[in-house]
Formats: sequence, C-alpha cells, structure tokens
Amino acid sequence: MTERDGGHARDEALETIRWELTALARRARAVAGRSHPELSLVAYSLLSHLSETGGCRAVDLADYFLLDKSTVSRQVAALERLGLVERHADPARGRGQRLVPTEAGSALLEDAVRRRHAAIIERLQDWSDDDLARFAEYLVRYNAAE
Repeated sequence: MTERDGGHARDEALETIRWELTALARRARAVAGRSHPELSLVAYSLLSHLSETGGCRAVDLADYFLLDKSTVSRQVAALERLGLVERHADPARGRGQRLVPTEAGSALLEDAVRRRHAAIIERLQDWSDDDLARFAEYLVRYNAAE
C-alpha cells in the first residue's frame, strides 16, 4: 500500500466517523424529543447536568457547555416554563441563584435514562465483551481529547 492509498483510507475512515457521529447526534436529539415534546437536546443536556451536579448557576452552565449566556438563559426559561427546573437562593453567593431540577425534572430524566439504557442494551446485545470494552475505551478516549 502506498502512502497515497493510506491517506485515502484515512480520509474515508474520517468521513465515516463524521457521518456516524452525526447520526449519533440525531439520535440524541430524538431521545430528548421523546422525553418531552418541547425539550431540545440543549435543554435536556442542561437539565441532566443540573441533576448530576445537584444544581448550579446559569453562568456555570454556560461555562461548562461553552454556550453563550443568552442561549443558556433561553433554555433555562423553557425548562422553568415546563416545570422541570426551579431557582433556589445560593447561600454561598448572596444574591445568586442556583438552578435545580424539580421533582418532575428528575422523574423525566430518570425515565429517559432508563429508556436510553434499554436502547443501548438492545443495540449492543450481540457484541462481545471485548468489543464492548474497546468501544467504551474509544468513546472515553474520543471525548477526553481537547
């Protein structure tokens, strides 16, 4: 195989990866939509992060997700309107407010996680333990890259 052939194979592999990551993102958006018809993937991600962290300020969400503060503000307003997030006084910050999931928000996330877990199990049921371990390792490696 020549270097040129290797470059072509690499380009094809990178294009396949791009395409498959796009499909994965579309699937993630669909999951968010099935969780609640008015819930965008961004809003779902914000709600999930609030649940994982026990709540935080809107500015912390913007920093974590590398989003504009106005984007976070719109998404948080939508989550509040849907009754999935509420504001609590932040004693560590005086006037600051922490955003936390409501009981309805937590229940929605628990249901989504259960359904997502079942879908993953179904998709990967025929994979060997070695394939699963390698796939998990590659995903961690990919997501850890900056």
